[in-house]
Amino acid sequence: MPQPTDLVRRTAAQLFMVGLPGPRLDRATRAFLAEHPPGGIVLFKRNVRSARQLRDLVAALHDGAAGVPPLVALDHEGGRVHRLPRPFTRFPPAAIVGAGNDPKVVEAVGRAMGRELRAVGIDLDFAPVLDVRGNPRNTVIGDRAFSVDPSRAARLGLALARGLEAAGVLACGKHFPGHGATTGDSHFVLPHDRRPRRAVLHDLQSFARAARAGLPSLMTAHVVYPALDPRRPATLSARICRDLLRRRLGFRGVLFSDDLEMNAVAGRTTPGKSAVAALLAGCDMLLVCQSLDAARAAMDGVEQAMLRGTLPAARVVEALARVHALRRRVPPPARRPATIGWPAHARLARRLAATARAG
Repeated sequence: MPQPTDLVRRTAAQLFMVGLPGPRLDRATRAFLAEHPPGGIVLFKRNVRSARQLRDLVAALHDGAAGVPPLVALDHEGGRVHRLPRPFTRFPPAAIVGAGNDPKVVEAVGRAMGRELRAVGIDLDFAPVLDVRGNPRNTVIGDRAFSVDPSRAARLGLALARGLEAAGVLACGKHFPGHGATTGDSHFVLPHDRRPRRAVLHDLQSFARAARAGLPSLMTAHVVYPALDPRRPATLSARICRDLLRRRLGFRGVLFSDDLEMNAVAGRTTPGKSAVAALLAGCDMLLVCQSLDAARAAMDGVEQAMLRGTLPAARVVEALARVHALRRRVPPPARRPATIGWPAHARLARRLAATARAG
């Protein structure tokens, strides 16, 4: 087996966004980040104890990077996808925020979310959800989606993205080409969307509009669409990621994989093989969210593919260039730490919830 050089190891690591085990950087975590400096780090509830602790953790991740500071990301949608304790505002889910079909209201929510995330140094939010609520039995998306109509989902999703961007936080639309019509949850199984091609393409209009609008990043779905590719889930499909998204829809931003440790992918192959397959399909940055051991195995797979030439250097350079361009869009940190505590945001959240109850 070819032995990677330090340059190959660090280059491969830049293609990954990894999860951390806890709220502090223990010795083992610091050693991993020094040996395999990732291009990004995604935080979860297990990493957060308080707003100030989170701000200190993010600052340590940015300042202690062995090379290029990582993008620090969070899943922060409102509703049930909420990782943060008080005083962070818990906004209602997208279905309620968008119930009035008012982009100005949705943009205000995005701006409020962005201010709170930026106050603790978060660079990127894995929102908005651009999926369409196409199946009432779908529980993985459900009220996380803005609408059953792709045009409305796009209009409101892009409004949320504008609000985030106005506050200095990058947005990432998900889950391309759409997870809303499935019945299975890709955290546990590999779902199939067996609808005809016309129906699948109709629902992905929200992503097409996001691509035209210049949304800086999207995330894939671990779903098989037989009408588009009968063999591979979208994350691992060049027909979907490259031919459809890049060539047909003209998307030029960063394409994130969904978490490669989700059972839809991890239950069928090794971390190294899935990582290489996702990059070959057209993903630019790979999420490995739950285990640093899995992240190391995935990085090792990419290193070996680079050394053997089965992962072309041009594909690596292309992905890194897109990630670097995304990183340049992050505003510099404020000179003074922002105040933590947002009563106006809490009032906005209560008003939205009350309107939903009244309706």
